[in-house]
Amino acid sequence: MTVSSEPGHKPVLCDEVVELFSPLLAVGQKRILDCTLGLAGHAGALLRTSGKEVQLVGMDADEGNVVCARQNLALYEGQVRFFHANFAQVRDVLAEVGWDNVDILLADLGVASNQLDDPGRGMSFSKDGPLDMRLDRESPGTAADLVNQMGQKELADLIYNFGEERYSRRIARAIVEERRKNKIERTGQLEEIVFRALPAAVRQRRKGVHPATRTFQALRIAVNDELRNLETLLSSLGEILAPGGRAGFISFHSLEDRRVKQALAELAEAGTAKLLSRKPITASENEMQNNPRSRSAKLRGIEIVG
Repeated sequence: MTVSSEPGHKPVLCDEVVELFSPLLAVGQKRILDCTLGLAGHAGALLRTSGKEVQLVGMDADEGNVVCARQNLALYEGQVRFFHANFAQVRDVLAEVGWDNVDILLADLGVASNQLDDPGRGMSFSKDGPLDMRLDRESPGTAADLVNQMGQKELADLIYNFGEERYSRRIARAIVEERRKNKIERTGQLEEIVFRALPAAVRQRRKGVHPATRTFQALRIAVNDELRNLETLLSSLGEILAPGGRAGFISFHSLEDRRVKQALAELAEAGTAKLLSRKPITASENEMQNNPRSRSAKLRGIEIVG
C-alpha cells in the first residue's frame, strides 16, 4: 500500500510508534484514535500491524490532509472514520462515533511535510509566500493579522513566550517600524525584517538555525492556538483512555515536550498511569540521516493502570 500521496512524506518515529503500541495491536478488537492524522503515515503502519477487527478514528485540523489520508487508507474502508477537527475537540469526535474511550491514542504534534513545503501555507521562510500559517484554512486569523495588528509589547511577549527568542523586543520593534511604511503580507518580508533585527554576532552564533526560525514558530503556535489545544487534549487523557490503554505523543520543541512530560508525570504520580519509558524515545542515526526533520522529535508514552 502507498502510505502517502505526497513525495517525500516520511512519518517520524514510525517504527517506534508501532513498537509502543504493539502489545495492544496483537490482541483482540481495539479502538485507535489518531489525533493528528496528517497523510496517514502512522495510521497506515498501525493498521498494517493489526487485525481487521481494529477500528481507527483519524482527525486533523487540515481538511486537505483528511482528503489525502482517506485516499491513502482506501484499503481499510470500513475500519476507519475521518474527521476534519482539531484534537482539542476530541470529546466531541468520540461522542459522534459513539465511543466511551479508546485503547490507543497517538498525537504527532509536528507540522506535516506537505504543509511546511507549500509556500501558499506560509509556514516556512524557505520559499516566499503569503504570511498565513493556518493549519485549518477555515480559521479566521492569519500570521499577517498578528504582525500587522498587535501592539509592540504584546508582539514581543508572543515571540518570547512561544518562540523562546531572547531578542523578541528588537524583532517586535523592527516589525512595528516596518509596518508603518508597508503592510507585512509575505514570508519573505518577515524573514528579512527578523534577519536585520538580530545583531550580526548573533546570526553568526546561530549557524545551522535560521535567524527567523523562532519568530516563525511563535507566530504559527499563536495562529493555531497550539499549546492551549494540546493542554486540552492532555487534560482529557484520564477520561478517554480505557484501562490498559496507551497514549503516545511526538513533540518537536521544548514548549510542547515540557507540557507532555509534565502531564504524563502527573498521571503517573497519581497512580493513574505508568510511564512507558524513563526518557523520551528519539530517532535513530539512520532515520536522522534519511529524514532530518526527525532530529528534534521526542516520543513519550503512558499506559493507563487497570
